[in-house]
Amino acid sequence: MSKLDINTTVNTFSALGKRLAAPDEALMEVIATERQHNAWFTPESVLQAVKANGEMLNSSDLAQWLDAYTLGEAKGKKIGLVLAGNIPLVGFHDVLCVLASGNTALIKASSQDARLIKYVLNLLVEIDGSYADRFSFVERLVDFDAIIATGSNNTSRYFEYYFGKVPNIIRKNRNSIALLTGNESTEELHALGNDIFDYYGLGCRNVAKVLVPEGYNFVPFFEAIEDFNPIINHHKYNNNYDYNKSIYLVNRDEHLDNGFLLLKQDERLVSPLAVLFYDTYSNLASAQALLQEQSAQLQCIVSTAPLQTQNQVVGFGQSQHPQLWDYADNVDTMEFLVSLS
Repeated sequence: MSKLDINTTVNTFSALGKRLAAPDEALMEVIATERQHNAWFTPESVLQAVKANGEMLNSSDLAQWLDAYTLGEAKGKKIGLVLAGNIPLVGFHDVLCVLASGNTALIKASSQDARLIKYVLNLLVEIDGSYADRFSFVERLVDFDAIIATGSNNTSRYFEYYFGKVPNIIRKNRNSIALLTGNESTEELHALGNDIFDYYGLGCRNVAKVLVPEGYNFVPFFEAIEDFNPIINHHKYNNNYDYNKSIYLVNRDEHLDNGFLLLKQDERLVSPLAVLFYDTYSNLASAQALLQEQSAQLQCIVSTAPLQTQNQVVGFGQSQHPQLWDYADNVDTMEFLVSLS
C-alpha cells in the first residue's frame, strides 16, 4: 500500500471545495433539476447544501482535521456505506472520511439523493484521477471489510442483523434541540429560524424542539422568524402544516400558530414537520439534567448558555453548518476507519 500524503489530500479536497462553494453552470444545472427526482430538493436547498460542503472543505480545516489522526500506509479496506437521503449530500462526509483515510468506498446511495453525490465524486475524479477506482456505487453491498450505515431506529435493527459481524458504525434516529434563556437578541432568534427551517426541517441537525424558561414570551420569537414565511408555499410542507393544524384543532390541543409554524408543548423530542415542540424549565440546572437524559437521542444543541454536555453545542444559525470534526452521533468516523486492522 502507498503512504498517505496529507498535503496532497488537503490540496485535492480543497480544490473540490472551491468548485462546490462557487458552482459553475454545469453544476447549477444539476442543482436545478434535483427537484424532478425529490420534491424536497428545491434549487435553494440543494444550492445551500452544495455550498455548505464546499465551505467545509477549506484547506485550513482539512489540514487541522487530518493532522489529528495517525495516517500512515493506506490500508485499502473496502468500506460499505449505506447513505441517508433526507437532505442533499447528507452522506458526503462519510464518503470523504473513507477516501481521506486511504480506504475504498462501496456506496449504497439513497434513491432520494443518488444523483448529486455521484456528480460531486465525478468532480473529484476530474481533479485527481487516482480516486476513480477508490469508490463505486452498488445496489447491494457484498465483499466489504467494515460498514457505516445511517438509517432509522427500525432499519438499525436490520443493519445490526446483517452487518453486526464486521466492524461497524450503525446510526439511528437523532434530532436537535435549542435551549433558550430568554435573553436572546432578535438576530439570534432569527438565526434560530435557519436551524428550524433549513431543508424544511428534514435533517437530524434541524431543531425539532426548544427548551424555554417558565413563563417564556413567544411573541419576540414569532416576530424574529417572520421572514421564513415563504416556506409555507412549498406544497409538501404546506400539506404537513394543514394536516397537523387540523389534528390539533379537532383534538382541541393547545398550540400557537403563526401561519407557517405550529408551536406545541410536548415532552417528546421529535416533532412532526411544520411543528416545533417546546417544553419549559425552572432553572438551567434542571434544563441541563433534561438534556442529559436525552443525550443519546440528540444530534446537537443550539444555545449560547454555558452547558456541560457530551453533545455538540453550536451557536444560533449554525446547526446545518457542521465542521469536518463534527461527527454524526458523536462517533469519530475517522478514528474508526484509521483503526481498522
